[in-house]
Amino acid sequence: MHLPLNALRVFEASARHLNLTHAAQELHVTQTAVSQHIRNLETHLGKPLFRRLPRGLALTDEGQALLPIVSESFGALQRALEQLADSRPREVLTVGVVGTFAVGWLLPRLRDFQERHPFVDLRLLTNNNRVDMAGEGLDYAIRFGDGAWHGTHAEQILEAPLSPMCTPAMARGLTQPADLAKLPLLRTYRAEEWSDWFANVGLPCPVLRGAVFDSSLTLAEAAAQGAGVALLPVKLFSRELSQGRLVRPFTLELSKGTYWLTRLQSRSPTSAMDAFRQWLLSCMHPF
Repeated sequence: MHLPLNALRVFEASARHLNLTHAAQELHVTQTAVSQHIRNLETHLGKPLFRRLPRGLALTDEGQALLPIVSESFGALQRALEQLADSRPREVLTVGVVGTFAVGWLLPRLRDFQERHPFVDLRLLTNNNRVDMAGEGLDYAIRFGDGAWHGTHAEQILEAPLSPMCTPAMARGLTQPADLAKLPLLRTYRAEEWSDWFANVGLPCPVLRGAVFDSSLTLAEAAAQGAGVALLPVKLFSRELSQGRLVRPFTLELSKGTYWLTRLQSRSPTSAMDAFRQWLLSCMHPF
């Protein structure tokens, strides 16, 4: 079947505006040309795509079914052409990332970075906050801490205070922080976090009898499955909160560090590194 691409472009613009005059202005053609393209496309398909109203247009059922397909197709074509037009040579960028940050923040936004910077071949290596940047050949490492790493340039990107999180069923028995002493308190290798949180609320830390985990990801999953209460960075587990798998019985938070974008001071930034850094900071501080 011959594809009338010009007519499909006119249809997409007319369907967005639901106004032939506005579509003609966007496409820099006459309103008569827009009307003719739509009639030709309707004849080609054997179905009406618009209903003509006294003021504007309305899509028929057939038009509503066609619009998202046409819009996505033109969008994919535009992205492909932009990639072909990018004359910059492709660059490999290797980034080490704390697993919690990778899953909770970076992965949901990864497609945006790839679409904006198609010349970058991004390689992600996850870790538990222990990295050897030189030994692993990392351009950047996103890590959690106080920003003081020897021989490293560190730029703060995200504060992630900790708060108790557990299942909704477990939270129903918690009316005040002291009630936490009755439940298993799950923890990572940073054993002082619970004692510091209880100190912040003016209570002695109870005996810690929950399991110990080597990452916040497994810690959160254990909490979501009802194994106990976990101290977690809320900003990186918003998906679990929105899904109702985890809730915050108390809003009191504990600040134990920040996420940083780090590189060796001896490492000169490349074009790919600059692109990643600027994109990351623009996501953190959009205004």
